[in-house]
Amino acid sequence: MIEMMYIENLKGGLEDQEIRACVDQTLEKYAELRKILVVHPDYTRDDFTDKIVPWLLKKVKRRGAKECHMLNASGTHRPMTRKEFLKKLGLHDLPDGVYLHNHEFDDPAQLVEVGQLPASFVSEQTQGELTVPFPVTVNRLLVEDFDLIVAINGTVPHEATGFSGGFKILVPGVAGPQVVGLFHWAAVLIGIPTLIGTVSNPARNVINRACELILQASKARFLSFNMVYSEEEDGITPRGLYVGEGYEGFISAYEKACQASSKLHVIYLDEPLDVAVQVIGPHYDEVWTAGKGSYKLQRPGVMKPGGEIIILAPHIECFHSNEKMDAAIRQIGYHGKDYVKEFLKRHPDFDRNVAAHVINVRGPASYDPETGKEEFAFKVTLATGIPKDVCESVNLGYRDPSNMRRGDFSGPGMLWIEHGGKYLYEIKREV
Repeated sequence: MIEMMYIENLKGGLEDQEIRACVDQTLEKYAELRKILVVHPDYTRDDFTDKIVPWLLKKVKRRGAKECHMLNASGTHRPMTRKEFLKKLGLHDLPDGVYLHNHEFDDPAQLVEVGQLPASFVSEQTQGELTVPFPVTVNRLLVEDFDLIVAINGTVPHEATGFSGGFKILVPGVAGPQVVGLFHWAAVLIGIPTLIGTVSNPARNVINRACELILQASKARFLSFNMVYSEEEDGITPRGLYVGEGYEGFISAYEKACQASSKLHVIYLDEPLDVAVQVIGPHYDEVWTAGKGSYKLQRPGVMKPGGEIIILAPHIECFHSNEKMDAAIRQIGYHGKDYVKEFLKRHPDFDRNVAAHVINVRGPASYDPETGKEEFAFKVTLATGIPKDVCESVNLGYRDPSNMRRGDFSGPGMLWIEHGGKYLYEIKREV
């Protein structure tokens, strides 16, 4: 068993041949394969999956694999098109014996229950907010007749899990709605400013415990390829690849990847910001994902009290591409945690995944239930294709994206961020 191995070059980057050699070395332990499943990131992630998959497919076919199934770990994002699949996987066309699958979290026919998280554990991780057992439902492919399941994942600071990577590719990547809502709600109760950039936390505990049940229910061996990378003007530069097998291997590879990510993906500021513009690229095509532009500026002290975070994305025209979830966001609006907790008392069946999203985007706030008044730490403004009246109806500000100019945000206390939503911002601390 490969508990954990890695290759890493945080300054210069990895060469293609190093990545291929790592794949070769990993697969040496698998002398004969018949059928494999690859769980991989979706269109919202810019990484180097395209450098791993073609070589991986070539090598497993040499070991006898007749079927290679590719499962898009879309979480609650929209499905990918065939063109997007091929680009993501680094394929010009679809080889014989390779099959593409979109995970659809809200289709019960795709899901199977592998166990339950006990009520005592749920209560502990949600500070007593929830006290019932939670079913762990996942894409049924995970428990079908595969010899090997390969999870390809990337690690960057993440608002709901501290860092992405590790078992996050399975939960929420290919999980059902209830356990996804649970871990997001556990994260909200801590709050982004405290959680983001941490390796261990209650949300990660939920993910890991759920994935223990998945691995126990599956007949396959599980292998993790955990990527760390940086985004340059000319594309993605691979910096590290961390490989682990089984439960302990996943955890070890994730923790090592987090060490690398903390060195690459945190930008330190000398002074707090009055206003920051996060320029969101086309791979984030809904506020659901573009909200990272707010999340990653929420560490304590980064925004001045009353400052403004602007999410600039003229291509975005909806809060969520799923009509049901979009409607739920419009119903509740973007508010702070205390307001949303009061809302949930009146609407106990409301989707906690949506509830977590609106809190995370809007940021810290205080709420007086007697007056209904909220006081926010900073403003959040959309400069998107969503009209002004709709933005205001969900408690967000509006700016006309056609009037946004970089030169207007170049003074003291201002920051214009290209490739928005990618990096975590921190204030420099005295040593």
